[in-house]
Amino acid sequence: MNLTNTILTFVKSRPGIAIVAVVATLFLMGLFGDADSKHVKPSDKAMVEHSPQISMADHSQHIDPLETKANAGVWSCSMHPHIHRDGPGQCPICGMDLVRVRQDEKTSLASTDKSRQLSVSAAQKSLMRIETIPVQRRFPTASLRLAGKVTYDETNLAYITAWAPGRIDELFVDYTGLSVNKGDHMVQLYSPELYSAQEELLQALRGMSALSNSGLNSLRAAAEGTVAAARDKLRRWGLTAAQIKQIEKSNKPTEHVTIYSPASGVVIHKNAQQGMYVETGSRIFTIADLRAVWVQLDAYESDLQWLRYGQQVDFTTEAFPGEKFKGRVAFIDPVLNAKTHTVKVRVNVDNSDQRLKPEMFVRAVVAARLANDGNLVDEDLAGRWVSPMHPEILRDKPGKCPVCGMDLVTTESLGFKQDAAMNMTAPLVIPATAALLTGKRAVVYVEDVDADGPTYMGREVILGPRAGEDYVVISGLKEGELVVVSGNFKIDSALQIQAKPSMMNSQSGASTGAHHH
Repeated sequence: MNLTNTILTFVKSRPGIAIVAVVATLFLMGLFGDADSKHVKPSDKAMVEHSPQISMADHSQHIDPLETKANAGVWSCSMHPHIHRDGPGQCPICGMDLVRVRQDEKTSLASTDKSRQLSVSAAQKSLMRIETIPVQRRFPTASLRLAGKVTYDETNLAYITAWAPGRIDELFVDYTGLSVNKGDHMVQLYSPELYSAQEELLQALRGMSALSNSGLNSLRAAAEGTVAAARDKLRRWGLTAAQIKQIEKSNKPTEHVTIYSPASGVVIHKNAQQGMYVETGSRIFTIADLRAVWVQLDAYESDLQWLRYGQQVDFTTEAFPGEKFKGRVAFIDPVLNAKTHTVKVRVNVDNSDQRLKPEMFVRAVVAARLANDGNLVDEDLAGRWVSPMHPEILRDKPGKCPVCGMDLVTTESLGFKQDAAMNMTAPLVIPATAALLTGKRAVVYVEDVDADGPTYMGREVILGPRAGEDYVVISGLKEGELVVVSGNFKIDSALQIQAKPSMMNSQSGASTGAHHH
């Protein structure tokens, strides 16, 4: 500024001479300025760079090599991390300015040929909260929660029907829900056909009596055969032996015949009214024995791999909170329901105290342990024999079912493993948090224990069913390998930023899905 003021003062006082002097001064400054600039000290250079008298245009022509080195690396978009460039610029998708990805020697793309590998420092591992757990061989336990309701045991239903046409003149049981015992009188029926059949029996008895003193054995045998046929006809029409004997004793047919209950239970349906005419086979009553009931549960497709015939089921009801009831799977429907897309699972339950009522809602729990070959492990059933029709019949040796008479079968034939084979069939298991699922692939991160620092490798695996908080591993891992159970999403994100294969990108630098705007 002093030089400038001096020149201006001189120009005003000596116009002619000043012009020549200014031209000469500028020439000398230009000549010696270039020579001196080549020998600028680093300290002077720093002062020049920070001097406010130097314009931005002049400064842009003198780029520091250190700054150029600092800008080298990978530039990526913060919104689309799969976009990578060698220098600054704009994202081709959203137009945002690219940011430089900070990389160290361990995570540099050029520093390793393992495309799925990520190495971090101990401090970075702590910040990422990475935790690992070894792959184990054990039997995972799945706990299925199913819902359903109590129903009648269809095998314990009895029906009272009209075995002969007639008219109901009296109903001894005139409402549903009444408990009856086997042999209780139920209906009084008037039937012309039964009346005629009684007359036939009495006439056959008179004829046999008349031929009792005959010397012709053939006639006596024929008369006896007629009597037997008349008795059998009445028996087939529903009369008991005591009723037939009473008719023969009184030697007089009765106008009304009483129908008795064939079983004990509760009347659940009444299909006839007093004074109603019925035909042969017309159903009058339905009786259910509630000392044994069924529990019908709804199971989804994913639950079927954990269900087997004979498996124990625990369930609760709203009527008895906190109390558990038990039963065994007796039937799994082979066809799915078209509307609900579920399968009916029937459980046989002992109800001797008759506390369980039909139509009660229940919540059931089925605990299943899976073996390596898909069979289930159950210590209570392994090595035992069970009835193929009644799963509650369990024996320690072969024999006959006391209910249906069928031969008992081994529980191994139904999908349960022996105790001796348990240790050899335990599957590989990892926690569910270790697997990153994309719908098409499953990726886990395995720690490289031989590396100098914390190093993790991505690996695609094939998973089996999920059992509670665990996944069964079909292939891709070995027992004892350390898999990441916490921090695996952060590892995967770091690999995505570095254009390495990850959960979403199966190939290095490739984008698995484009954004549509």
